[in-house]
Formats: sequence, structure tokens, C-alpha cells
Amino acid sequence: QVRLVESGGGLVQAGGSLRLSCAVSRDISEINIMGWYRQAPGTLRMLVATSTKDEYTNYADFVEGRFTISRDNAKNTVYLQMDSLKPEDTAVYYCNAVWYRPGIGEYEYWGQGTQVTVSS
Repeated sequence: QVRLVESGGGLVQAGGSLRLSCAVSRDISEINIMGWYRQAPGTLRMLVATSTKDEYTNYADFVEGRFTISRDNAKNTVYLQMDSLKPEDTAVYYCNAVWYRPGIGEYEYWGQGTQVTVSS
């Protein structure tokens, strides 16, 4: 079992920055993919960014170089630094973990989400 706890959301003006944190209950160097997703009202949850345990990163097109995902393995924490925020970035942001356990299978975990609101 892996528990994910997000923090760092809030209200910010357009052009501002926020850093989201995801505290993970186990050694994240074992977890294959850590990611951030978001869901705005009335829309599907969508990928924002992912980071593999080999530290390859991937971003959604709408990020446009404004966000950075990073891992701190010593703290078992994953971050999403969000700069140049836009009102359309308003959503609940969720932390995600995908863990491939050899001989057992693939497990996926979600945090409870943290609200990000960007005012114009």
C-alpha cells in the first residue's frame, strides 16, 4: 500500500507561482512513475506531468514550459513547481503513483487532491 498526501494548493493571481508537494508513504526510488494530474469541474482528469524513477520527465502540451516536476528521494516527496499560472490552470491537482512489483503486478495509487485556483 502506498499513501499519497498532497499539499501546497491555494489561491493565486494570474502570473503567480505555486509549488505542490506530494508526500509518499514509502521509498519513492522504488516507484516506477510519479505523476501529477488535474481535474477541472465538468472535465475529465488529465495528465499534467510524470517523472520516472530514472528521472525521465514528461509534460502535457498545455504546460508549455511553465511547470516542473521533481523528486526528492531523501524526503520521499514529489513536487510540481508551477509558474506563470493562468486562470485555466484552475483545477484540483492529484498526485499519482504507478508501482510495478515484479511477479505481483502493477499498482496505481492516488492522493486526495489539492485545489488550485488562479484568479484573473
